[in-house]
Amino acid sequence: MPTFDGRGSYSPLTGRNAHNAEMSFADAVQQLHTTFASGKTRNVDFRLKQLRNLLRMYEENSAEMVKVLAADLRKHKQEAHVLEIDFMINDIRNTIFNLQEWVKPEKPEKTMVNIMDGVYIYKDPYGVVLVIGAWNYPLQLTLVPVAGAIASGNCVLIKPSEVAPATSRFIAETIPKYLDPECYRVVEGGAKETSELLKQKFDYVFYTGSGRVGRIVHQACNENLTPCTLELGGKSPCYIDSTADIAIATKRILWGKFINAGQTCIAPDYLLCSQQVQKQFLEEARKILKEWYGTNPKESPDLCRIINQQHFQRLSAMIKGANVAIGGDTDSQEKYIAPTILVDVSSSDPIMQDEIFGPILPIVNVENAYDAIRFINAREKPLALYIFSKQKAEQRALVSNTSSGGVCINDTMLHLAVESLPFGGVGPSGMGAYHGKYSFDTFTHRKSCLAKDFNMIGEKLASSRYPPYSDTKLSFLTTLLKKRQGFSTKFLPYVLMFGVGVATTLLVTSLMKIIDQLNHE
Repeated sequence: MPTFDGRGSYSPLTGRNAHNAEMSFADAVQQLHTTFASGKTRNVDFRLKQLRNLLRMYEENSAEMVKVLAADLRKHKQEAHVLEIDFMINDIRNTIFNLQEWVKPEKPEKTMVNIMDGVYIYKDPYGVVLVIGAWNYPLQLTLVPVAGAIASGNCVLIKPSEVAPATSRFIAETIPKYLDPECYRVVEGGAKETSELLKQKFDYVFYTGSGRVGRIVHQACNENLTPCTLELGGKSPCYIDSTADIAIATKRILWGKFINAGQTCIAPDYLLCSQQVQKQFLEEARKILKEWYGTNPKESPDLCRIINQQHFQRLSAMIKGANVAIGGDTDSQEKYIAPTILVDVSSSDPIMQDEIFGPILPIVNVENAYDAIRFINAREKPLALYIFSKQKAEQRALVSNTSSGGVCINDTMLHLAVESLPFGGVGPSGMGAYHGKYSFDTFTHRKSCLAKDFNMIGEKLASSRYPPYSDTKLSFLTTLLKKRQGFSTKFLPYVLMFGVGVATTLLVTSLMKIIDQLNHE
């Protein structure tokens, strides 16, 4: 399938000479609009076929996906499967199993005013959707929203991240072999191509990445009043108190922090705890990291690498001058940074200003949960909040008195894998949510519909709305429209049927009595 890379020259992906990026993007987007207008993607059987094809792509190319993730991030096969490939497979299976139910019109509860009417919510696709993926989980963060957009009946333009070039090329070359080329296209390119893309008219935009770029995407969407979902990030805090099982808590925190070399949007960004808990945590951390990665973590096949030199230099600068309790080793040539824990960190330190997005865990000392709440609330709303405590009261206090995209108690990361929970940020950490049915909902316009007929009783009841107006009509309408607490029409049909049954019984009884009297006469 020909796709457009926007570079203004012939390439295997464009399949033709493009005079300039804007023209090629305009042609690609217009073709998708034409396809959507034909109604092709509205057919639910067609959507299911495309989703099954995408599932087949995952299953038939899992080995190749492991290879490209290793090429881009030196990601181990286990992390590649658990955090990307298997995640995508299970997500799309869930969608296939449930799509027929999800697409059905909803019938919300009716009030007395509409008791004789049909009240429905229809599920409409938006139209042509742009999905811009991220580089840290370059398969999952690109293709999971794509599956949601397909399930909702949209045409999709897919833009994988150029920062993970092997994965980007895999998506561009493989998607056309499995999905309908008239409905789903892939575009490769960098910042310039993305900027040109955002000048086109889309019906919905889904972006995953940094807050800085997210603001640019949001501004571009505002130009065309295009709705969007922004999956961003932020500094996700992790609070641990003395009641937690420190050995287990330390394992779970380090796992969430150091998988993918810390390049995870919901990785614990910093730890909040007392000095006593810090001491216990560091003792456990030394043992655990040695058990996981050996005495020389650089030689471990289980540690990812930093994506590129730009990010490596940014992270290396955060370590310089800091009080390193564990780790701190770096290798520019290999883009390697050891699992690192910093202590004596203050809120004004450089590492506390922006999301770390790397294998560095600073510890900030607080005395209790209420100090932690004040510290968290003095900063921008994070994508995730982690709480390690056996005390229910402290758990409730942290959950109730802070704002975050999601919360995970006594573990890290795993709330993302619960398909019945929406995943998304709040404020600077993002807007909108997806995963499971929420992916379908994100790419679906809920269209309200009121259906009336020409029943004379209904027309008579509604006739008071027509001129000439009068106090009598106004009084009737006010009474009819008045909201009444506790009134529900949910069981009204059953009540009516019961009433009809009672009336019929009484009528039959009366007739039987009359007949009996006549017979006696």
